[in-house]
Amino acid sequence: MRYVRRRLAAVTAALAVSVLNGTATSPAFADQRGTDKTSSATGYGGAVSTVDPEASAAAIEVLHDGGNAADAAVAAAATLGVTEPYSAGIGGGGYFVFYDAKRGRVGTIDGRETAPAVMPHDAFTDPATGQPYRFTPELVTSGVSVGVPGTPATWERALDRWGTVSLHDALEPAIDVATRGFEVDETFRQQTLDNKLRFEAFTSTSRLFLPGGDAPAVGSVLQNHDLAETYRLLAKQGTRGFYRGPLAAEIAATVQAPPKTPGTTLPVPVGHMTTADLAAYRVLDQAPAPVDYRGLDVYGMAPSSSGGTTVGEALNILDTFNLSEMSAPGALHHYLEASALAFADRGKYVGDPAFVEVPTAALTDPRFGKERSCQIDPLHAAEKPVAPGEVSSYDGVCPAAAATPADEKDTEDLSTTNLTVADKWGNVAEYTLTIEQTGGSGIVVPGRGFLLNNELTDFSTVYDPADPNRIEPGKRPRSSMSPTIILEDGKPFLALGSPGGSTIITTVLQTILNRVDLGMSISEAIAAPRASQRNTAQVAAEPEFITAYGSQLAPYGHELTPAGDAFTSAAEIGAATAIEFMPDGRMVAAAEPVRRGGGSAMVLKRSQ
Repeated sequence: MRYVRRRLAAVTAALAVSVLNGTATSPAFADQRGTDKTSSATGYGGAVSTVDPEASAAAIEVLHDGGNAADAAVAAAATLGVTEPYSAGIGGGGYFVFYDAKRGRVGTIDGRETAPAVMPHDAFTDPATGQPYRFTPELVTSGVSVGVPGTPATWERALDRWGTVSLHDALEPAIDVATRGFEVDETFRQQTLDNKLRFEAFTSTSRLFLPGGDAPAVGSVLQNHDLAETYRLLAKQGTRGFYRGPLAAEIAATVQAPPKTPGTTLPVPVGHMTTADLAAYRVLDQAPAPVDYRGLDVYGMAPSSSGGTTVGEALNILDTFNLSEMSAPGALHHYLEASALAFADRGKYVGDPAFVEVPTAALTDPRFGKERSCQIDPLHAAEKPVAPGEVSSYDGVCPAAAATPADEKDTEDLSTTNLTVADKWGNVAEYTLTIEQTGGSGIVVPGRGFLLNNELTDFSTVYDPADPNRIEPGKRPRSSMSPTIILEDGKPFLALGSPGGSTIITTVLQTILNRVDLGMSISEAIAAPRASQRNTAQVAAEPEFITAYGSQLAPYGHELTPAGDAFTSAAEIGAATAIEFMPDGRMVAAAEPVRRGGGSAMVLKRSQ
């Protein structure tokens, strides 16, 4: 397959505006690359939604040239590794969910990072003090937090399993963007500034992302020739060029001896990854975690992700109530309470199923959900944290038995990225990928142009043999990534996902609630203000949600607090992407209108 490899700046801008805002149906989408964004697009022949117009244009380009949704998803993901390097890239991992139209089935790939084979249970304990490392700065900016990356293997497996092009061809658009560069926007500059102290700690990172000692200026063009060369290596050798050979040796050396800047005050604990860990890495093909919600078949990601089980359980709980006949505050009260119950069970039971026995069938059983729904008082919020349910004995009848609560601390960061792609044959790809915190570990592999993840911070920071998310060698840390595909009568109805750490689960859940129960369009469902209840005394909420619903939810007993964390200046929850499939064959691609500077929705042939 041959791809368009050109950039004529003035012509590009004009064509992008005409296609995105008008009714053009010509292949002018090939020039949609640029900085223009639109949060919604409706049309035929294929659709894509990402956080970035370069990535969306790469996917559309592949679809136009005859590729399918899997091909386009990999192309978009690789491009995001260039333009969204602080959220995703080949130094991280993720989960890929795919609807195969020919077979009428949903399949998934677990490309989560793994702990090194020699990682000890006390890896997060400072040997100098015998006390646990502080989460920041020690763990988040370290070699010890770096897991064996799964993203390159995920791309190759997705193409082998569902795609029609080679990895070589799928990487071409991203190589083009990395070579010619992309325009820095306010979000990219602010994320760089948020991480300036961490990035300054490493010679390789500061050289790439802090040219002249400062974050790149808004409107400047950032090129990444090192990443372009790394992609060319993968295009030529496949993932063998990543997991074996010189690059693997360089990754392991970077983890074991991070390239610290002389004089940095950050401690940067070293890691345990070896070339043997990289050579041994494998993605996992596995069945999805399905539930039925109001006659819709909802397919999520099974463990090691907690997304499918937690979203699924919450939907099973909500399915027992007629939310569409409630007031908006009443429906939101039930949403918040169902989320808290599902998070209690997530903390108690979910981990890597290769190491712990995860009761996936019970957690997604509608009888268990019905029994858990008994805990919801329609007028009063329960005191948090609520206790988990008892999965060993349930019958869907009230009252419900409770289990011993888990001692859980939420350490997942709010970064990550998500993309949604559909093609003219009816295939759908939903893909969430990450390097964990915004900026990952902060460590760029010298001369290779990509950041390494700090995904192992998703393990519980203190080892407890009873904790399903305890540190184990070779284990995948529990994730909240929730790529979701929903079918109606066996055909795609909606595909969606989001970044946001543990708020991914609530973002996906609330978006489904908005669309299915509250009658919003998918674009409205994504744009609506969000709140996230993760079994805590306070509910994290966006300021707009507090303004709209704070006084109305207060009588129920919900205490809302502004969202955000110590690593970002934004008070946003998630950055969702979605595609809805209309009865007349049209596709509605929807992205964020504001969050993270707005997303990019495109279709192959636009309709009114």
